[in-house]
Amino acid sequence: MLIGVSIATANHAGNLNSPYSNEQVQQQTLFSSFSSPPKHLDPVVSYNSNEWAFLSQIYEPPLQYHYLRRPYQVEPLTLTKMPEIRYLDQANRAVSENSKQIKFTEYLFELKEDVKFQNHPAFAQKGGGYLYHALTDNQLASINSVNDFAEQSSRNLHAKDYVYAIKRMALRQNHSPILDSMQAYIVGLKTFSETVTAAFSEQLKQEGAQSKYRYFDLNQYEISGVQVIDKTHFKIKINGVYPQFLYWLTMNFFAPIPWEADKFYKQPGLVEKNITLDTSPVGTGAYYLAENNPNRIMRLLVNPNYHQAYYPTDGLADDADPALLADAGKPLPFIKEVVYSLEKESVPLWNKFLQGYYDASGVSSDSFDQAVSVSGSGNMNLTTAMQQKGIQFLSQVEPTIYYFGFNMADPVVGGYSKKQQKLRQAISIAINFEEYISIFMNGRGIAAQGPIPPGIVGYESGQNGINPFMYDWQDNHPRRKSIEYAKKLLAEAGYPNGRKKNGEVLSLYYDTAATGPDSQSQLNWYRKQFAKLGINLIIRATDYNRFQDKIRQAKGQMFSWGWNADYPDPENFLFLLYGGNATINTKGSGVNSANYDNKRFNQLFKQMKTMPNGPERLAIIQKMVKLVQQDAPWAWGFHPKSLALYHSWYKNVWPNALANNTIKYKRIDAQQRYENQKNWNKPVIWPIVLMLVLVLVSIWPLKKAYQQRQKTKLKAEGSAMLQSESMTSKNGEVS
Repeated sequence: MLIGVSIATANHAGNLNSPYSNEQVQQQTLFSSFSSPPKHLDPVVSYNSNEWAFLSQIYEPPLQYHYLRRPYQVEPLTLTKMPEIRYLDQANRAVSENSKQIKFTEYLFELKEDVKFQNHPAFAQKGGGYLYHALTDNQLASINSVNDFAEQSSRNLHAKDYVYAIKRMALRQNHSPILDSMQAYIVGLKTFSETVTAAFSEQLKQEGAQSKYRYFDLNQYEISGVQVIDKTHFKIKINGVYPQFLYWLTMNFFAPIPWEADKFYKQPGLVEKNITLDTSPVGTGAYYLAENNPNRIMRLLVNPNYHQAYYPTDGLADDADPALLADAGKPLPFIKEVVYSLEKESVPLWNKFLQGYYDASGVSSDSFDQAVSVSGSGNMNLTTAMQQKGIQFLSQVEPTIYYFGFNMADPVVGGYSKKQQKLRQAISIAINFEEYISIFMNGRGIAAQGPIPPGIVGYESGQNGINPFMYDWQDNHPRRKSIEYAKKLLAEAGYPNGRKKNGEVLSLYYDTAATGPDSQSQLNWYRKQFAKLGINLIIRATDYNRFQDKIRQAKGQMFSWGWNADYPDPENFLFLLYGGNATINTKGSGVNSANYDNKRFNQLFKQMKTMPNGPERLAIIQKMVKLVQQDAPWAWGFHPKSLALYHSWYKNVWPNALANNTIKYKRIDAQQRYENQKNWNKPVIWPIVLMLVLVLVSIWPLKKAYQQRQKTKLKAEGSAMLQSESMTSKNGEVS
């Protein structure tokens, strides 16, 4: 039976254990889950996949990835066409694409005219003024969410909204993780950032305020390289040539932000109630956030103002299911509501999926054998039980890396000397990720040799691609170096048998957000890996939000983290190790959590990042990979192989590791789901009937015995009464 369903919901969908209403189940509602509460829903701040699962349905940057096409292809989202690109010389004169005089690249954007924001109180006006931009205490008294405001309104998307988003990115107090990266590209962004950051600091000083949650009018300032032309046109000018810039324009950092929402949310009364852009997004996407209860449920509803958008009519790969084009040309979105329920444990999530109460599910190690059978050749197929339910699956090696990181700023595991290198290399050899993949992932992954995953330029398979500091090439396969070799490196690092010079055991600290029961076996496994070298591993576990804060403040020693490709280019992985992005160099906003800062690597990165793909660029990438393989700021970890299961009523399911706004393409056969849920969750009532029969059977002799006692009692009482009457009569005659 469904775990944790209250009596109040018992008959919602015709099933005794259904957690949903009958209306939800029989409509275009997607039932999904999330495992950790989102910390940031402000698009300029968020850079985590668990947050983008929500944000990307709500916000719309200028570009998106084509849902079906492979290789991945960027296409317009809110634009009428792809941006027009001009190349300029130092005097801003147009030059050819192949000119050596190129100093700038200019992008011209033209917006669609039918794009509107969701309804929101920030836009509500009366008599030419905004209704809710100066809230009183009386107005705030009854407000607990943005849904409590009586008046809601909307307006068209304007070019200035995209420009305002870039301005918010530049304000240092907003802690955008890509600001330092973008300052190198967008002309004038660095100067603008310094100006507005100083001005805002002065404003806070004059107001005696410490919080960043104060409104600062960014409209007073302009970025020299970002220009609003009119309501539907704007320009962005970047330094030099940077082909990857188009990929950045698919990301939520560049999603439009209306200044009205920024000002609305900066009112102290709303901030005190935690009603901010970080908790209540305002977008133009297919959905809006209708309910934000991160400790229980997150709920999206279709945006009634959503602009015209249609399911793709082409781009399907030859080996893909033709049914993926069954909805070609139909208006989007199909799904009208998305219900995300918090599921911290994998077992209840899996059970609810089998009952049909979740439309899709991953496969944990605990449920792998129940779901998947592996042939002798290593091919995966669904088990008979899954096939009988009509369950289907998709699998692919993801453009992702999960790595074990060393804090290079740490005095013990960090540093760049030969001894410090050898300590990290020894640990990297000892942490047997092939074993990890086998035990905890049922073989769903491949051990990483460097930072670049398969499918991305710079990844090499075979002998040329192995990490020579961790592997040998034997029998046409990479083979991890022996633990004896790792112990030799450890001794050369100054820790023979895992002990310091004074004979004390070397103790190292591993910070993790893995705190649930499912994680204990993994943490014990890590301890055993270090124990092979004689090192004592101390686990420091906390929740994910605190873990993020600790790592971004460079207070951790060792940690595990992962990175999903934002765009299909090696720069998107190599920049995780670029010194300019180190957290200690960016006040916690950088993506280089290991704080790796190798001057030679940094030089090569700056040279490589603006180059088009080709042999020259590939040669530089290979040098960079060899550098980090030797320095070992990561123990490299693995590239996961995704395995997603979904019910037959869930349509248009297609893996797209780079697109995050894909719910609008999905569709539900609601009637099929409703019937299957009823059939799979029929109440088993015979035990109750049997119990009632047993109770009745046991009551019958008790009732008979009770009746017999009552008869006996009444008979005795009757005899006593007759005797008493007889005695009274005799006494009367004597007298």
